[in-house]
Amino acid sequence: MDTSVTLKATNGLPAVSLPAIGQGTWYMGEGLNPRAAEVKALQQGLDLGLTLIDTAEMYGDGEAEKVVGKALEGRRDDAFLVSKVYPWNAGRRSAIAACEASLKRLGTDYLDLYLLHWPGSIPLEETLEAFEKLQADGKIKRFGVSNCDLGEMQELAWTEGGDQCAVNQVLYHLGSRGIEHALLPWQREHSIPTMAYCPLAQGGRLRRELFGNAELNTIAGDLGVTVPQLLLAWAIRPVNGQRDVIAIPKAVQPAHVQQNADALTLTLSDEILSRLNNAFPAPNRKTPLDIV
Repeated sequence: MDTSVTLKATNGLPAVSLPAIGQGTWYMGEGLNPRAAEVKALQQGLDLGLTLIDTAEMYGDGEAEKVVGKALEGRRDDAFLVSKVYPWNAGRRSAIAACEASLKRLGTDYLDLYLLHWPGSIPLEETLEAFEKLQADGKIKRFGVSNCDLGEMQELAWTEGGDQCAVNQVLYHLGSRGIEHALLPWQREHSIPTMAYCPLAQGGRLRRELFGNAELNTIAGDLGVTVPQLLLAWAIRPVNGQRDVIAIPKAVQPAHVQQNADALTLTLSDEILSRLNNAFPAPNRKTPLDIV
């Protein structure tokens, strides 16, 4: 069973296949867990094939990038490394400075993918110019965006160089399916994969609603898996025979890292997908993009 997602060839780079489940780092480096445990979790994930690691200059004011850098000491080539730039740092010169600062914290000389964290006031033309300069200097291989809705993706596509966008990273999980109405179909038409952050929902009421849902717990029990594994398998499910969503859950506990990796091989039948759809249906109209 193919459990990978392909990023299209861009800017002279060949297409690349990535695991449909990677590793997120939001809230790492902030003292919520021992830093050594966070480093070990990322290394365990790499060992299990979760080779995509996503971080950002925003996370812990750069401390998450330092955790990632420690995890990658001596094994940088094992990872597909993603980081993100603040929108106010995405200018012609400021994006280059921000990227260089991220590289220093990460202890590497290049990123595999660099994302605009969310749309801001700096013109896209400036951001793309900076990204292209970073590519030319070998500091990033690919670029993309995050938290962009349909209109913003269309604007990006109309902007010179925007057609080289590799991914759009947005919030997506079973309880937040708004992107399925317009954004996901548009991205599929343009061969732009989706990176799903918070695929297990981010705290609060909705997470409790998902994890405590009787139907989800029954299905997970019947399959012999956990509810988080069920949610991950749903997020990365093939559509029309093709996977184009990468989920990036964060995990620190060894058991959770293992469960995330095991979810890669979990296949959901049409019957189960129908039951999940009935429990948490997608909206039948355009809704505002969910952001946390």
